[in-house]
Amino acid sequence: MKILVINGPNLNMLGIREPEIYGRVTLLDIEKELIEYSKNFKDVELEFYQSNIEGEIVSKIQNSMDKDGIIINPAAYTHTSIAILDALKAVKIPTVEVHLTNVNSRDSFRQKSYTIEGCIGQVSGFKKDSYKMALFGLYNYINE
Repeated sequence: MKILVINGPNLNMLGIREPEIYGRVTLLDIEKELIEYSKNFKDVELEFYQSNIEGEIVSKIQNSMDKDGIIINPAAYTHTSIAILDALKAVKIPTVEVHLTNVNSRDSFRQKSYTIEGCIGQVSGFKKDSYKMALFGLYNYINE
């Protein structure tokens, strides 16, 4: 099972950016933990991608037709990107939206997700474990 993990803008700055909100964990730390966690599942192959550029994320989604699932943290594009939503809808690959923080308890502008309409579900608020929970749910969804 091939799973693409996409991370949007500023997530490359984890560990440095607003540690009081996002903690000190880095994106590389999250990737390493998710690789280790994926060993609990049969035949899971993870690919990681991060970009600060909306169009590059759209292209990555469009070029992911060989994947069985997507885990995406669109970051700020969650609240602004119809283009990412349209790409997710176009490829029709089961996708889970992930957020480190509980976006529904933050600024009002962060409480609207455009990209969720292209996803089977959302996991938020569990910091780095949000990714593990997303993988668990996505794996089970695909295997049902």
